[in-house]
Amino acid sequence: MSSTKTTIEWTDKTWNPTTGCTKVSPGCKFCYAEGITRRFKQAFPSGFDFAIHRERLDQPKKWKRQSKIFVNSMSDVFHEDMPYEFLAEIFDVIIKCPQHIFQILTKRSAKLSELASALPWPDNLWVGVSVESQKQVFRVDDLRRVPARVRFLSCEPLLGPLELDLTGIHWVITGGESGASARPIDPEWVRSIRDQCVEQGVAFFHKQWGGRSPKANGRLLDGRLWSEFPVVEQPV
Repeated sequence: MSSTKTTIEWTDKTWNPTTGCTKVSPGCKFCYAEGITRRFKQAFPSGFDFAIHRERLDQPKKWKRQSKIFVNSMSDVFHEDMPYEFLAEIFDVIIKCPQHIFQILTKRSAKLSELASALPWPDNLWVGVSVESQKQVFRVDDLRRVPARVRFLSCEPLLGPLELDLTGIHWVITGGESGASARPIDPEWVRSIRDQCVEQGVAFFHKQWGGRSPKANGRLLDGRLWSEFPVVEQPV
């Protein structure tokens, strides 16, 4: 299942040169990607075990239309089983496709920070970390060490209130969990994050309330859509 189509509101396409992952924090408990591998077993013969798909590596080079591309929606670029050599090849493709914006999101912020000085950070690469509760806020500090042009937070599934220092952060996404076992989200948690973004001058995007399905309860927050994207300054 290598389809690049996606209904994720903050991106245009997905690109999965690897699939599979392992759980590292509470936000992983009901992983949507793992659920997809269970539903479409023929498309994922390795199940949710980490797997490299070299045949997909050059996909973005064939996409002429400028797009925002979520890298590894079915995995984690900084997974412990990712060979550095293949990671470097992924970054090389990103560099060679300046017409696109690539969005990398990881829960493995320590490895991201560790490799930050070894990897190139082209202007068309946005990098984010998942922060589902206050216990994961340490990932924001790791992210700040990365010299990416855009650094962002994905607070989905949001599992509790957050107090955030958004220094050096350009974008925050919030969202409730979806699926049969979705854990509840308190609207006050989202309002608080929105207000912190407004106060600190950071773009805010509320993706979904979640529920039985991602779109079950819509996206409206206090009667309006919040769909802000980071303002990216052009290099001088």
